[in-house]
Amino acid sequence: MMAEENTKFLKAYEMASSTDQQFPPDVLLHFYALYKRATEKNGFYIPTTNRGDLRSAFKVNALVQVKDLSKQEAKQRYIELVELHIGAIPE
Repeated sequence: MMAEENTKFLKAYEMASSTDQQFPPDVLLHFYALYKRATEKNGFYIPTTNRGDLRSAFKVNALVQVKDLSKQEAKQRYIELVELHIGAIPE
């Protein structure tokens, strides 16, 4: 099951990376945070921030919101987010 979910996650990532759709910033941040949570070796990623860098602050906030998810839960939620906003993931 885990290998199947990993394959589906990679397909979801390909779909998200190659779509021409435009998403609101909050959706993009959700994609970003779930992807980082699912793929970081130690499971939690903090981007370097420059003082006053609003973009980094939003990224940190998005990451904090998913920090309690396991890597597998993050992959599953990423898949669900792709299916919600982009479409079904091919088998």
